[in-house]
Amino acid sequence: MRLRVLGCSGGIGENLRTTSLLVDDDVLIDAGTGVGDLSMDALAKIDHVFVTHSHLDHVTSIPFMVDTVGAMRDKPLTVYGLAETIADLKKHLFNWKLWPDFTVIPTSEQPMLRFLPVSSGKAVTMGDRAITPMPANHVVPAVGYRLDSGHGSLVFTGDTTACGEFWQVVNGIENLRYLIVETAFSNGERDLAIRAKHLCPSLLGEQLALLTRRAEIFISHLKPGEGEMIMREINEGAMRWGPKMLQHQQVFEF
Repeated sequence: MRLRVLGCSGGIGENLRTTSLLVDDDVLIDAGTGVGDLSMDALAKIDHVFVTHSHLDHVTSIPFMVDTVGAMRDKPLTVYGLAETIADLKKHLFNWKLWPDFTVIPTSEQPMLRFLPVSSGKAVTMGDRAITPMPANHVVPAVGYRLDSGHGSLVFTGDTTACGEFWQVVNGIENLRYLIVETAFSNGERDLAIRAKHLCPSLLGEQLALLTRRAEIFISHLKPGEGEMIMREINEGAMRWGPKMLQHQQVFEF
């Protein structure tokens, strides 16, 4: 499997894009603003979008994608998420008020968009590839995802705060190679991180202490303007895991 980072920031501006990860050429993990950098041909190749949760920075490109290339495709774009996430997208986004309901366009029998629910721990397989939702702890129902090629696995936390169940699952992944973990706030905003159910460097350290598997660790979702400070606080914490900042357009093969 090949994963390219289209966006990994907690906000926008200049070269910052919100969370979106392109897997091979047909799968997205989240659909933040980074999706907008793709060509129309590339957009038309995307068949599957796995959503971690319903927050706007993770789903904002889905309406534009289906509107832009839906008529170019011969099958609907499939969006996967928790049942609660799908319900929120239907109620608050694809509701004919913020955006048309593309699950009935052009007809309900041949729509441009469809939703499929997922459950934590139950893999969705596509040939040799498996994408498995993983536990997360956020202010809305959320999951992370494990991407498994059979040869190696990459795990993405999505948006989360402390979640012991997540680390139990990670520790059971024998072919784990890469781990992408969010850290949205600095230590000076620890109280806000706890209320918003995100991580800061001190909380990150507490969570990584639960990790028993060896993996390359990358940090995503940093608050715009605070990335260098957050990474400095992570490094000052003398974390033996050596996390690195996830980079826009970074590529992983596994």
